[in-house]
Amino acid sequence: MKICIYGAGAIGGHLGGVLAQAGAEVTLIARGPHLEAIRDRGLKLIAPDGERVLRLAATDDPAAAGPQDYVILALKVTSLPAITDAIQPLLGPETAIVSAQNGLPWWYFHRHGGQLEGHRLKSLDPEGALWRHLPPERCLGCVLYAAAEITEPGVVTVSLAHRFPLGEPDGSRSQRVQVLAEVMAAAGLDAPISERIRDDIWVKLLGNLTFNPISVLTQGTMSGLAQDPGTRAVMRDMMAETMRVGEALGVRFDTKIEERLQAAERIGPFKTSMLQDLERGGRMEIDALVTAVAEIGDLLEIDTPLIDTVRALVVHRARLAGCHTPA
Repeated sequence: MKICIYGAGAIGGHLGGVLAQAGAEVTLIARGPHLEAIRDRGLKLIAPDGERVLRLAATDDPAAAGPQDYVILALKVTSLPAITDAIQPLLGPETAIVSAQNGLPWWYFHRHGGQLEGHRLKSLDPEGALWRHLPPERCLGCVLYAAAEITEPGVVTVSLAHRFPLGEPDGSRSQRVQVLAEVMAAAGLDAPISERIRDDIWVKLLGNLTFNPISVLTQGTMSGLAQDPGTRAVMRDMMAETMRVGEALGVRFDTKIEERLQAAERIGPFKTSMLQDLERGGRMEIDALVTAVAEIGDLLEIDTPLIDTVRALVVHRARLAGCHTPA
């Protein structure tokens, strides 16, 4: 089986490494010093269960890899528009695209049913380029419950690799999702097939939509924000607004707000990805994590005043730092 990890950073490098160990033919798409180090010395994974160095095919030219069975998009949502042309040589007639990113995906309303069936979210795909070049019918959803970082070029340190639910947009147990789940399980990953992958996306989003922007505004860590009564109250109310929007779309939340806050608190003094982006001067994923929910709220005539307020503040902060260009 040929699997390409497009965006072999921290999470992508971890996935590529363990999948290769399980026997998949893996190609990493990476760049810069990280790519050079992988080519020269191999990919070093440092995980709670030990360290290992893996020799994997790695390139910055997708055309060199050729058509794949699966392309796992492990780069940030903000990078997707820039790779729509470059990814094409990887896509054979049956290639599946696995969107393994935080936030709502561009294909969200594909095979969704209901009044918004086929709707394209402008905050995620304003010109429709993702919908055209990364066709929704190719897509599988994947929700990441993992934490890792590139501690130096070619070295990925994994602190958490908990769960990676997979699912078809229509909830079917297709052959392609079953095969990928089996391969990931063989690699030691907990990758259950979800018949309601959007539920999984929204449960993860409850944390990302709240902790990420609030951390940028306060410089706080996950546990610090959850333990402070003031920020905890703000995030609790943001989660309530988010749940109202999700439930209007038919989402079933299998967790309560306090449970979600407690789960985030247990992660400890961890910096959110958005705060890390601010510190590095990288683009923040504000649209996929925050703006898209507000957009859906507007479409459904559901007020999201606190989400709107926090979004305005974090967009302003990001603009000052050069980390965000809103859709």
